[in-house]
This record gives sequence, C-alpha cells and structure tokens, in this order.
Amino acid sequence: MNELYDYDMDLSAPLSRAEALDLVAKTLLARTSLLTRLLMRSGSRELTRTELGLLSTLSQRPRRITQLAETEALTQPAISKLVDKLAERNLVERGRATDDGRVVMVSISPEGLSLLESVRSQTGAVLRRAAAELSDDDLAALVQAGEVLERLIGELQPAGGGRA
Repeated sequence: MNELYDYDMDLSAPLSRAEALDLVAKTLLARTSLLTRLLMRSGSRELTRTELGLLSTLSQRPRRITQLAETEALTQPAISKLVDKLAERNLVERGRATDDGRVVMVSISPEGLSLLESVRSQTGAVLRRAAAELSDDDLAALVQAGEVLERLIGELQPAGGGRA
C-alpha cells in the first residue's frame, strides 16, 4: 500500500499515508494557486482572478449577493463593489428575484459569458502547450490527478453546491 504514495520527488523513501496527507495539505493549494497565476499571467489580463472566479460562478446560474460572498469567500461589501465594477463593464446584470422582488439577483451578461469563454480558451491553449511537453506517464498521472481533484472538490463543497 505504501507504493501508492511513492512520489518522484527528492524523498529517500516512500511516504506513509500520514506523510502523504501532510504533503498534500502543505503543497496542493500553493501549487494550484501558482499554476492559476501563471496561466492568468499568460492571457490578455482583461479579468483578474477574482473577476474570473465570479463570472465562472455566475455562468452556472444567477446568484444573490449573499450567495456570491459565500461562494467566492469575500465579504458582502467586497462582492457588491466587484459586481458594481463588472456591471459598469456590462459583464454582469442585476435583476430582481421572481419569488421576492426585494432580492437582487446577479447574472452573467452575454458580454461577460463571451469574455469568460475567451479567457478560458486562452488559458486552456497555454496549458495544453505546456502539457504537450510532459511525458506520456506524467500526462496520464495529470489526467488521473484531475479526476481525484474533482472528487476532492465534491468533498469540500457544501451540499447546496457551489462552483466546481
């Protein structure tokens, strides 16, 4: 079972399960954040990572400001300012909830969706070029890691569903 945690790193011996858990807990977020920054840096920079995250969330369905604050891990005032900024650029739209006219709903506009798809396409192309340099074994490991990350995301998301 220890061979499951035998990483090709500067480790003199295979990792135990506890050591592997510690390594993942210490390095996964930093590595995925760095990868995201590198990919975003390679694009047009029309959107910040925060703006991209918000538009990605809204591409699934309209949300209340309070839901956006929770999903994006920002304060309500920060989300309101971000929504204002994106609305000025015609990337999001505000409307009223059909079941409660007092509730403001935020949705992605057609322009916002178009820009989101463009940024995703650009960053996807950069990632594809970089991944093309990997060995077949590393590429297969990356595909498997993506599936594992999807399950981990499912474990971390609240029951009501956030963004994936």
